[in-house]
Amino acid sequence: MTFPLEYIALAGFAGLMTAAAFEDFRRFTIPNQLTIGLCVLWPAYFAVAPSLAGALAALGCGLAVFTVGALLFARGYIGGGDVKLLAAAALWAGPAATPALLIVTGLLGGVLALVLVSPIGAHLAGIARGMLGESSPAPVSRVSSTPVPYGVAIAAAALIVILPPHFG
Repeated sequence: MTFPLEYIALAGFAGLMTAAAFEDFRRFTIPNQLTIGLCVLWPAYFAVAPSLAGALAALGCGLAVFTVGALLFARGYIGGGDVKLLAAAALWAGPAATPALLIVTGLLGGVLALVLVSPIGAHLAGIARGMLGESSPAPVSRVSSTPVPYGVAIAAAALIVILPPHFG
């Protein structure tokens, strides 16, 4: 029985996205190696239905998301790791699924932010980070300074948008 290259690439994608979410939740950092891994793995995923137009369109989506994200990063609205992870996810999503990716990311990110600004949510997140090995969870003194590990929302949205069409 042969195992399609597409499924191997999708498994790698899911693993790297999960690792990015975990690291962002734990340390508020998305390692560059995870984003690079997503970009390196993308050609294996795309090889299933190769077309130059499709590849260029997917690259264009990733570049457009990266450009807008870089502007938002320059203004201090979003983290650099989040920009790179969202651009890599847009590369995988391509032009057909990038709008859904952005909408689901925004919705999940909003829910995550609301949970983390609540006192109980912030407390539970601090406990979870402590259990995951983060030595000193940052105390929350004001709502405006509450850090949100947006990589969690990006990774979850990417998994929700990109994986189901391949298995349904």
